[in-house]
Amino acid sequence: MVRVAAVQMSSQQDVAQNLKHVGELVAVAGAQGAQIVLLPENFAYMGAEEGRREVSELLDDEAGLVVGALRSLARRHGVWLVAGGMPERSGDPRRPHNTCAVFGPDGALVARYRKIHLFDVELNDGADYRESSVTTPGEQAVVVDMAGLRVGLSVCYDLRFPELYRRLTEQGAQLLLVPAAFTLATGKDHWLVLLRARAIENQAYLVAAGQWGRHGARLTNGKSCVIDPWGEVIAQMSEAVGVVTADVDVGYLESVRSRLPALRHRRLGLEALTTNPGLPKR
Repeated sequence: MVRVAAVQMSSQQDVAQNLKHVGELVAVAGAQGAQIVLLPENFAYMGAEEGRREVSELLDDEAGLVVGALRSLARRHGVWLVAGGMPERSGDPRRPHNTCAVFGPDGALVARYRKIHLFDVELNDGADYRESSVTTPGEQAVVVDMAGLRVGLSVCYDLRFPELYRRLTEQGAQLLLVPAAFTLATGKDHWLVLLRARAIENQAYLVAAGQWGRHGARLTNGKSCVIDPWGEVIAQMSEAVGVVTADVDVGYLESVRSRLPALRHRRLGLEALTTNPGLPKR
């Protein structure tokens, strides 16, 4: 068994205050026996985009305010700390990456995933999001070994692209991580449906950590949770800031994949979708 934790926050513009809350919540998760702790997207800063550029850091810079705090927390509590989504400097100073960074129990940077799919959407409530104008997208799917598990990384809007999660599963992922700042407008209808679908179709455990509440003019959905390979929500946060934990049982995962071997029954893989002239192109 591996105990996992999803941290639900209501981050604002004050980085120091947000990091204080991160420290408190990671301590709670560690005290509850969590070995893998997932922070939500925008955990360190959630505000105007120009501020996001200003607080961006190089992940290899141990002296960075955010990176330094994360390394220290991972060491102090002996956990795999997954920084759900933070501004990482890129080659374009106007457009940092939105990066999910993994720190080991010794505080070392183990892996980074740069968000591939960017949120360019007009919603019915009048909100207009153009993440691509302020963010440099990533290009590579990332799976990393943590606490004896193969873990696939993603960020928020990635959730709507099942081909990414299938690629993670093809690379051996047993656990899928979805840090997010899902809007209330979309989250109330789509969040749990999409999370359960990704878990079911990949026969994998899934941990989702969300932002919740009001952040200036923006409202987020919350509902952080853990889902098992059968699609059951085995733990879920209420509408509050806090931590939800559950255990990943590899034996159960293998049982589901053995009894209903859908992953082995696939006839159309990712390559087929791009090369078969009889299928629509992506």
